[in-house]
Amino acid sequence: MIENLIERFFKAATMERWNDHIRPVQLTELDKQAHKMIIAYVLAKIEEDSRGKDSINWINLIEGFLFDFLHRLVLTDLKPSVFHRMMDEKREELNQHVLNELKPDLNGFKDTSFEEKFKNYLSSRESTLEKRILRAAHYLATNWEFKIIYNTAPFIYGIEKTKERIENQIEDHYDLIGVQKIMLEKKSFGFVDLCGQLRFQKRWAHSPRIPETSVLGHMLIVATTSYFCTLEMGVNACEKRIYNNFFAGLFHDLPEVMTKDIISPVKRSVKGLDDIIKEYEDYQMKEELLPLLPKTWHEEMLYFTGDEFKNKIKDSENIKFVSFNDLNKKYNKNEYYSLDGELVQACDQLAAFAEAKISIRHGVTSKDLEDAQKGIMDYWKSKKVSGNDFGHIFRNLEELIEE
Repeated sequence: MIENLIERFFKAATMERWNDHIRPVQLTELDKQAHKMIIAYVLAKIEEDSRGKDSINWINLIEGFLFDFLHRLVLTDLKPSVFHRMMDEKREELNQHVLNELKPDLNGFKDTSFEEKFKNYLSSRESTLEKRILRAAHYLATNWEFKIIYNTAPFIYGIEKTKERIENQIEDHYDLIGVQKIMLEKKSFGFVDLCGQLRFQKRWAHSPRIPETSVLGHMLIVATTSYFCTLEMGVNACEKRIYNNFFAGLFHDLPEVMTKDIISPVKRSVKGLDDIIKEYEDYQMKEELLPLLPKTWHEEMLYFTGDEFKNKIKDSENIKFVSFNDLNKKYNKNEYYSLDGELVQACDQLAAFAEAKISIRHGVTSKDLEDAQKGIMDYWKSKKVSGNDFGHIFRNLEELIEE
């Protein structure tokens, strides 16, 4: 069930990384996974530019990431060296343990193929291009975190071996052009670096919360929820629609790297302020962020981040806003680049509700959090969006959190 997976994904916000090292900032598994997927997007786009349009199976890339993420959520307490040794010696037993642990979370979906694909992914030893991209993204995201730790305390015993091991793992993926470009620390690295900085921008900055979540982690929750809700729409969504819904969720708050996370009450406090903020975000996207990416990617990134909560398609290179019914009946084809913006918005609100509700459950609350969780629930408790009964999902999530 979607609500079970949402709660499990939020557990990654409490899983601290590098907890046997000196850390000047909190580094969590949720933020690492979000950064990893952004890096995977960059690597895959570069490979696609180099090898040809159909060289990347984007659905396999997204699903492979989700499989790895869920696998890691169950086994995350293991140190990397221990984890890899156990996977070498007890792979089948560990994989079965993961599947058993996740089975209750995966029950109840209309699309029953996800669990079967998960089993096949875990049992397969095939080194596909998508798997190599995900592994490379994993090590690059790890290296980004490690630089913070290394520069803080380079004198810690064993840290040079850790540094060498990470560098060797990255070098093993130098056949990927994107890895070479990121390691040059020029434009592509600049984009990856800016996205990584979103982990330092806290959600609900004016309210204490447990666990604290970042804009970066929030973006991943919205992306993963959008993916599962797309599968549950009751229609067989085309591949480009699944792709767009996932990456629109992943990048929907990207402009906030320039403006910080401005809470909704502040945006609404002054008439027209929301429009001014949006105009500034659009300007900064075009002036600061997009120049870090190849020009051929700009149109897609603007498609993800502009009018991100509206259902839309591309018709003769023009963006057209359409209804959910039209998306299903007329435009559910790759050629129309369909995007369920209303679904992404519902998932954004679902994530915000979970952020507030989970903190209140832990006993850390404020008027802002209490008003937000009540207001969000009141608005969504009877709504259906893009074939999903979000009222049912919100109520189930509330009950699950309160258990």
